[in-house]
This record gives sequence, structure tokens and C-alpha cells, in this order.
Amino acid sequence: MRQSQGAVIYEIYQVVTSPLQPGLTQAERLENAYILELQQRVIELENQNQSLRDNINYADSQGKVTIAAVIGRSADNWWQEITVNKGSLTGVTEGDMATGPGGLVGRVVSVSPNTSQILLITDPTSQMGVKVSRSRALGVVRGNVDGRVVMQFFETTPDVKPGDVIVSSSYSRLFPQGVPVGRIESMDLKKSPAPEAVIQLSSPLNILEWVTLHPFEAKTDVNAPPAEIVDDAPTP
Repeated sequence: MRQSQGAVIYEIYQVVTSPLQPGLTQAERLENAYILELQQRVIELENQNQSLRDNINYADSQGKVTIAAVIGRSADNWWQEITVNKGSLTGVTEGDMATGPGGLVGRVVSVSPNTSQILLITDPTSQMGVKVSRSRALGVVRGNVDGRVVMQFFETTPDVKPGDVIVSSSYSRLFPQGVPVGRIESMDLKKSPAPEAVIQLSSPLNILEWVTLHPFEAKTDVNAPPAEIVDDAPTP
């Protein structure tokens, strides 16, 4: 239960109980407040358990993956990186893909025995090959600090429209193709040197609590001309 909702519950509780229990002592009021706090904690635990069950069900459908909780995030780089509570002791390695509810989150860039750092796809140094699911128009997305990503198209007149689904393409070196990324929110087809679109991400990165880590599988054969292969490793 969110704090704002908890405040509403507390106010209702005070209004309802005051007429029924006039003249409560300070100790009794403190006890009632403590009981209300416990009730709120139970609701929050139920919500967390439901979220974890959803992630476990998703993991079961994906094969060998690892569920990890988000345990660290800096306000200064909110859209750049997160820390999760799984590391090399549970088989996590650098390059592993991270997904969340809805789609792609990022990839593991450093690992310790018990934690891992995940570079989010919204980091300005992150880029990857993508395509429009409907028209198969190809391009590359780059991170943006406002929580969205910008797609730059390979074509000068791509077949795209707002609402089109964006997924990773076979041109991406570090992600498997077909992973949901987001939807086109707006476009600037006259942008130079190439048309661009703002992508609203599928996964709500601003409220992530759990991620699913997928083992990294290096690509040995990318079905694309060398000039168009996208190297989505972050730049120094």
C-alpha cells in the first residue's frame, strides 16, 4: 500500500473510531496506530508477494533465467543504472539481458559475487538495433535521460506511425531479436541526418522492483551487411 493511500486509511480510521471510543488514552491511541501500521505492512507484503509470483511465472515460461530484486538506484542517475541482488554466485555474468514487466530493461555491465549493475536502455551511452514490428522498418535506439529512448531510422522515408510496436532486431549484437522495447510516441520524419521517433518504453523503468536476467548468448552470425550491423555496446 502506497504512503498516500496509507494516509487516507489512517484518517478514515481516526474518524470511525473516535466516536466509538471517546477519551482514548495516549497509550491506547499509540496501540491503535501500531495496529494500523501492521495492517499496512501486511498489505504491502501481499503486493510484493504478488509481484514476485508474477515474475516467477514469467521466469518459468522463459527457461533458465534468474529473478533479481532492485536494491540500489541513485537519484543522480535514475535513468542510467540499477543494482540488483544477484551476482556471480547465482550464475549472473556480464552481458546478461535484463527484462521487466512489459519488455527490455537493459543488460548487466558488472558483477560481484552477490550483486550486479545493470545499464538501462535509457542511459545516453546505450544503443541497440531495433525494428518496427508492423512494417519491419529498421533503425537504432539510443538512451535519453528523460526515461524514453529515441529511434533513428536507416531509411529516409520509413513506414511508421504513432503506436507502432518496437522490438529488438537481428542487427543488435547484444540482445536477441524480438524482445519488446516500446511503442512509437511521436515522430520527426524530417529530422536530419535521419528520421527519428520518440519511443515510450514498455517496461516501467521508473518503478522497477524486480527484473529477470537472461543468460548472454554471443552472436556469431548477424544477418546484415557489415555497414548496417549495430554495435550496441556503450561508448566509454
